[in-house]
Amino acid sequence: MNPLADRIRPESFEDMVGQRHLLGEGGALRRILDVGFLPNMIFYGPPGTGKTTAANIIARTSGKTLCRLNATTASLSDIRDVIGETRGLFGTEGVLLYLDEIQYFNKKQQQSLLEFIEDGRITLIASTTENPSFYIYNALLSRCSVFEFHAVDAKDIKEALKRGLARLNEENETRKQADDAVLGVMAQSGGGDVRRSLGLLENAFYAVGRDAEAVITADLIKALMPASMAAFDRDGDAHYDTLSALQKSIRGSDPDAAVFYLAKLLEGGDLFSACRRLLVIASEDVGAAYPMAAAVVQACVTSARELGLPEARIPLANAAILLATAPKSNSAYMAYELAAQDVRAGRGQRIPSHLRDTHYEGAQAMGHGEGYRYPHDYPNHYTAQQYLPDDLAKSVYYTYGDNKTEQAAAAYAERIGAKKSEK
Repeated sequence: MNPLADRIRPESFEDMVGQRHLLGEGGALRRILDVGFLPNMIFYGPPGTGKTTAANIIARTSGKTLCRLNATTASLSDIRDVIGETRGLFGTEGVLLYLDEIQYFNKKQQQSLLEFIEDGRITLIASTTENPSFYIYNALLSRCSVFEFHAVDAKDIKEALKRGLARLNEENETRKQADDAVLGVMAQSGGGDVRRSLGLLENAFYAVGRDAEAVITADLIKALMPASMAAFDRDGDAHYDTLSALQKSIRGSDPDAAVFYLAKLLEGGDLFSACRRLLVIASEDVGAAYPMAAAVVQACVTSARELGLPEARIPLANAAILLATAPKSNSAYMAYELAAQDVRAGRGQRIPSHLRDTHYEGAQAMGHGEGYRYPHDYPNHYTAQQYLPDDLAKSVYYTYGDNKTEQAAAAYAERIGAKKSEK
């Protein structure tokens, strides 16, 4: 028997849950389809959000011959077979190719579709859980309209669960029940994936026993759920979105959001990426405003790696809170970026002679080190001299931040005469 999600798959847009921005009344894609226009499309979004369902509904109403391929198993010969359909009697109106998981097609496989998309023999609907900008060949991407599917809200998933429970009762001639709160637990557990929640419902329906009027309880749902329903593909787009949200929340000084996104990573079992990103944040976003943050976070990360999960969550939560509540500065990071621009542009090739290495035979004869002044021989351990190459001598890369630590450094530099004026 097919999974419950397939057995109750909607037959129309009205029956779908979620994606109102695309397929509800007035939705962007719905308006395009309602005027009879069928573009080449890429459906992008998390699993279980209705991409395949939407493609099936479009295919049924298109009048075109429908061919389905899954890029995880399809080959170039499968594409040639689809192209062959366009030459036959049944392809006179064109072929609608539904290509699932297109990110698994290599460049050559994607290129093979171009000619037939351009002359209209194939209309493509491709789906992917990954960002099309990273995984789809530019020439193909430019010929398609991209529609983003969002994770489905729990309240919408609950409606699908009600339909699913009714279907199960009908198939089994039972009257099993689940109250609104239990349906809510199942809806939340899906993490925006309708299929996952329906799978949990189907398991619970049979696990509750043979009693035709049995009641599905919250305790049963919890027993059927894995320790974490929030695990995600560590190479997937959602993973990098979570890392990005963690860094931006810490950068924005929101400790609550920082801990939430850290929990998403750790509950998904990804200790390595969480540690790595916290180390980056300590230097990129806190930086010179609180230089000790890098050392403290390193200590927390070392502890976390030695402890492993689940205990690793404790030092990493401390690190995330510290970083989120610390003063912020990206001055060092931005100074490097400005300097790197000059390096990439080929500037500053000749290091000033007085700074060049003198620790080898013949260096002094070449003028290396000549005129260098040793700062420790001067008051305040400072004396003015040129350090940058001649063509960059007046460049200023570092701008002191407005936090207490950097302003103290700025005052010291000004006091000894070392502070440069900005360009």
